[in-house]
Amino acid sequence: MELYEYGMNELIAMLKKGEISSVMLTKSLIDHIEEKDKDIGAFLYIDREGALKAADKADKERKEGSDKPLLGIPVAIKDNICTKGTKTTCASRMLENFIPPYDATVVERLKEAGAVIVGKTNMDEFAMGSSTENSAFKKTVNPWDYGKVPGGSSGGSAASVAAYEVPAALGSDTGGSIRQPASFCGAVGLKPTYGRISRYGLVAFASSLDQIGTFGRNAQDIALIMNAISGHDDHDFTSAPGKEVYDPDDIKGGVRGLKIGLPKEYFGEGVNSEVKDSIYAAVKQLEERGAEVEEMSLPYSEYALAAYYIISSAEASSNLARYDGIRYGHRAEKYEDLIDLYACSRSEGFGKEVKRRIMLGTFVLSSGYYDAYYKKALEVRTLIKNDFDKAFEKYDVLMSPTAPTTAFGFGEKSDPLEMYLADILTVPINIAGLPSISVPCGLAGGLPVGLQIIGRPFEEKTLLKGTYMIQEITGKLRPEVR
Repeated sequence: MELYEYGMNELIAMLKKGEISSVMLTKSLIDHIEEKDKDIGAFLYIDREGALKAADKADKERKEGSDKPLLGIPVAIKDNICTKGTKTTCASRMLENFIPPYDATVVERLKEAGAVIVGKTNMDEFAMGSSTENSAFKKTVNPWDYGKVPGGSSGGSAASVAAYEVPAALGSDTGGSIRQPASFCGAVGLKPTYGRISRYGLVAFASSLDQIGTFGRNAQDIALIMNAISGHDDHDFTSAPGKEVYDPDDIKGGVRGLKIGLPKEYFGEGVNSEVKDSIYAAVKQLEERGAEVEEMSLPYSEYALAAYYIISSAEASSNLARYDGIRYGHRAEKYEDLIDLYACSRSEGFGKEVKRRIMLGTFVLSSGYYDAYYKKALEVRTLIKNDFDKAFEKYDVLMSPTAPTTAFGFGEKSDPLEMYLADILTVPINIAGLPSISVPCGLAGGLPVGLQIIGRPFEEKTLLKGTYMIQEITGKLRPEVR
């Protein structure tokens, strides 16, 4: 096996035993990225020099007796998470030359844990999309089929892990942007509870929905990253107090007695039959191992997608108002007056999908429409959260498909409404602020199917236990080496 094929747990063990050095590991991965990514397009920027310098520092620290948990382990970062001295573009012309003067809290914590940042990954512009087709700079393909999308908006991070370019990567999830690409690419992707991880340094899309999370190849690797980046942060007043410790060995417990609910609304019209069959087959295996499985209902789920696009677009309209061509970001060269400067800078800097959501958000917040749309969407949000609260009085976790289909082809969903439906099974979880993970559970038509596990607030450990068991049952999927 090549070094890039090993998981984080294995690499950490090899580094501790002195079988490899971090410089050797990082060089192997970057060489692989530079070769493989010509086809995949997962990275917007590869920091070869900075990564090798950090790897050399990690090797010296290890010789001095350092026991940092991720010492010398390469990790990739989605390009809407600030990295000091390195471009953070959000895959947008608006921020094409933006270099943050500080690290996001999660990046700072990764570095404190000894991780090596190898580069920034491609995404839908400002995290608005479900296919990574909205990037202003390049195309990212699905490692399983180069004619298929990797999902979005964290498509670059998902593809980088699935293509064995890095063992783990950070992403962000506002309505499914970690779980859906994880499903499409056959990776494990966790969206933690809202507030579990600091959002300081995450370029805002919809602040009440955004959450940083992580991609990995297995439950243990996700646990290791979560240990490094989770916990309260004084820079983010929405971050929750305290910190959970995730023991990679503790998540290996079985599922006997675990009460699993299957929301019937998540298996209905529009969900591919092969996808459903894969989910049912995996759940059946859990039932045979002692889990208790029952169909149940989340009746307000049908309103989640509409509520989500009203709330998220309204918050996007507010958050993106700061890009005015004056303080930072793209500035138009030709304009007649101040108002024209605003209009020209934003028209040139933002892509089509971002403009669409800004216009929708501005509309639902406008006088005469606020009560009819935005206020009503917030009321629906409460009903959806109440649905989940009631469900978790009886069930430990809920399970469903992550996405209604496997990865679709480029240009296949040209209608925005059709594209929005790709998130129909993930947005309710963001609306309720719950933790949720996507784990590969099989193939349909030769492409990965993701099983979504939804948990109570701050019970990520239960999700990781379920993920471990699913992977023990179904095996770990990987695309054919090309």
